[in-house]
Amino acid sequence: MANATSASLKLTVQQTGENSGTWGAYTNTNLLILEQAIGGYQSVALNATTGATLTFSNGVISNGKNASLKLTGALTGNVDVIVPDSVEKTYIIDNATSGVFTMTVKTSSGSGVTWGTADKGTKMVYSDGTNVVDTAFTDLSSDYTPQLIADLDVNGQDIVSTSNADIDIIPNGSGDVNLGADAVQIGDNDANATLTTQGTGDLILNTNNGTNAGNITLLDGANGNIKLSPNGTGEILVGAGDATGDITSNGAYDLIIDTNEGTNAGNITLANGANGEITVTPNGTGVVAIEGSMNPSVSSTGKALIMGF
Repeated sequence: MANATSASLKLTVQQTGENSGTWGAYTNTNLLILEQAIGGYQSVALNATTGATLTFSNGVISNGKNASLKLTGALTGNVDVIVPDSVEKTYIIDNATSGVFTMTVKTSSGSGVTWGTADKGTKMVYSDGTNVVDTAFTDLSSDYTPQLIADLDVNGQDIVSTSNADIDIIPNGSGDVNLGADAVQIGDNDANATLTTQGTGDLILNTNNGTNAGNITLLDGANGNIKLSPNGTGEILVGAGDATGDITSNGAYDLIIDTNEGTNAGNITLANGANGEITVTPNGTGVVAIEGSMNPSVSSTGKALIMGF
């Protein structure tokens, strides 16, 4: 009876009575193939436009039988790396190619796993004989929590998601997210950016972890206020320090200045529009008190000024 071949690694399965005097050679080759499948590594150079077809020959060492593969080459187009059909096998694959093109590991007739144009990294994949599947750990049981034992260094790469999914960074308990950078940029390129709370909490901006710092508070809810709260005797300054500051309304509306959110308060109203009036309105029986020097003066435009107002 002739030798047979195993389904997955294509080992030589010797039949009883076969290979007299050469049995050891077949066995040694089988052991080397097993070593390849368990811990073997090989670098495979891809064709720039067509990729590669991994070899998986019967009874001999082949590049497609390695546990780990480093795929290299300067790509000039999107390429495929073909693994054999009807063979079940797990691979650790490092995409070390250059060029802004995709690379897909697949069977000749099934679906596969694609590295994106900027995706130069390592994936663990497996072939079920028909399709090549990414073993990304998205379905880990709830009682397993993967942990990093060192800093996560993405080495200039991005942390991205697919299908419009969010990226959540969730510290444990009262832990904070600290961004150790001189400048933090948000928003897509040339698009409006939004900084918001995740829920109905207020948004508070301050410095030095809130120590000896004023706050800008955006209150949550319909008609919520925006509060500017200097620390201690600090003041709210308008202008760059070397130019006139300007407080104005955002559109064709009056500007009203009052106290206590308008409760029991007079106001100063700057009416919008050409020749708009400035109205000073005391609350109740309050009066408009002008203190200081009352010597009148006339400006260069001929308008009367009250000094000390």
